[in-house]
Amino acid sequence: MRRVFLGLDRPVIAAAGLVIGIAALRADAQAVIKVNDDVNIKFGVLLQGQADWLSSSATDDTAQNLYLRRARILMGGSLAKNVTFFLETDSPNYGKAGTKSSGMIVQDFFVSWKLADAFTLDGGMILTGIAHNSLQSAASLIAIDYGSYSFLYSGPTQNVVGRDTGFQGRGYLADKRLEYRVGVWSGARNTSANQAFRTTARLQYNFLDVDNGFFYTGTSLGKKRIFAIGTGYDAQKDYKSYAADAYVDLPVGAGGAVSGQLDWIHYDGGTTFTTLPKQDTIYVEGGYYIKSAKVMPFFTYGTKDISGTDAGDDSRWSVGLGYMAFGHNLNLKAAYGKIDPKIGKSSDQFTVQLQGFYF
Repeated sequence: MRRVFLGLDRPVIAAAGLVIGIAALRADAQAVIKVNDDVNIKFGVLLQGQADWLSSSATDDTAQNLYLRRARILMGGSLAKNVTFFLETDSPNYGKAGTKSSGMIVQDFFVSWKLADAFTLDGGMILTGIAHNSLQSAASLIAIDYGSYSFLYSGPTQNVVGRDTGFQGRGYLADKRLEYRVGVWSGARNTSANQAFRTTARLQYNFLDVDNGFFYTGTSLGKKRIFAIGTGYDAQKDYKSYAADAYVDLPVGAGGAVSGQLDWIHYDGGTTFTTLPKQDTIYVEGGYYIKSAKVMPFFTYGTKDISGTDAGDDSRWSVGLGYMAFGHNLNLKAAYGKIDPKIGKSSDQFTVQLQGFYF
């Protein structure tokens, strides 16, 4: 009983100890190896342990899992003046449904050469989403996880958790208010590797503070003033997708902050990706951070509408509460939600997540 309830092997116990250690670190501290003024390396971790209960829409059974949603080792730094790199490994969903193999993968690995504020060249394995939620950091999310439809492109385009290999140009124009990202990627390859590459493009306009990190902010917990709107385009051969989004992250009142976003993505796999039918998806989320109590109530809502059929259509919602004990470095979130397909019975889901993060 003890082993079933805890679901912990020695690696997981060690990871839990690491989370406790993260909480004790000063927020402004950093583990850095400095070679000189232009060369340095820093290290970090992201651990998200989850307990999840999901009722079956076909039976009276409930799937129960205790697992590591994310178990990442992070490394980044500078290789030369204006040349940086980022490396991230992951062992996603370790322990879920009895999966005990670590299956560790290289998730991100890229080099960025900043020639000017208006142009940075990225090369490597890179997150390629075109909507705001698809480009956010997993460590700063408002809710427990991303929207359910933010990475539908990943499987058909042969991405690794939304990452593709290739090159990207990005930069900031109009007094750093206007951000652009344009990428050329491997995409899905056929056996002879002679088909067209995948291309993406995104524009985002920041009306207030500039959100200029490679990964967008989920919530800054009142530390930033961001209001941004964005749009994106993704294509390979006959496959196309479009996105439009709005994001807000603002301090309000005395010691409060509001964060939220609206993402619309239109997918059309065409004849290239027949497993990705034409469909429209919407994802909405919002949260209110109460600094004095270190708590953040939040909600999510999403819909998927496949063209010409009700099969596969669904809506999803959740409400939850986060205790941000040490901000994003250590927090505990719990959420209850429902998955309601247009055809068939609905399912209930309850999830608890403990996050430890340091980078």
